[in-house]
Amino acid sequence: MAQARLTVITGPSGVGKGTLVSRLLAKHPSIWLSVSATTRAPRDGEVDGQSYFFLSREQFEQRVSEGGFLEWAEFAGNLYGTPRAAVEEQLAAGRPVLLEIELEGARQVRQSFPAGFQLFIKPPSFEELERRIRGRGTDSEEAITRRLERARVELAAEAEFDAALVNGDLEEALAALERHMGVAS
Repeated sequence: MAQARLTVITGPSGVGKGTLVSRLLAKHPSIWLSVSATTRAPRDGEVDGQSYFFLSREQFEQRVSEGGFLEWAEFAGNLYGTPRAAVEEQLAAGRPVLLEIELEGARQVRQSFPAGFQLFIKPPSFEELERRIRGRGTDSEEAITRRLERARVELAAEAEFDAALVNGDLEEALAALERHMGVAS
């Protein structure tokens, strides 16, 4: 059996990362999806250690100073990060670990955990990505414009990754993701 490894997936909003991850985990329950830590308050139904690891700002900042995160950032006044110890425990137990993260976080992980495999998920075309984002029907035109501008920046970073996967056909993309993770059925 191949040694378990950390796989980091990144891609622009609307590319279908969430759908791919959901399908992958349904087929391969042995894969551990990394749980982030946050300083925000739990929402109804969220469970500590499953939804997030909920920490005080002081606890979070202490862990940052100790190198306890593979990556971290601040959004809307709250801190979010990927706890190093939890990832390392799962890998040591032989479980493949998947981390779905934004571009800046992936860049931090590349520095803090260079053994991780970094996979970029991209759309078949920019026009298809725009169609998917507009098709959600949940964003204002201003938000759509921001998402598309951000997507251009993210797509330009593809060469930084170990591999790229086009999410055009969901079944083909899922099979490719399985191969990259070493769990092909």
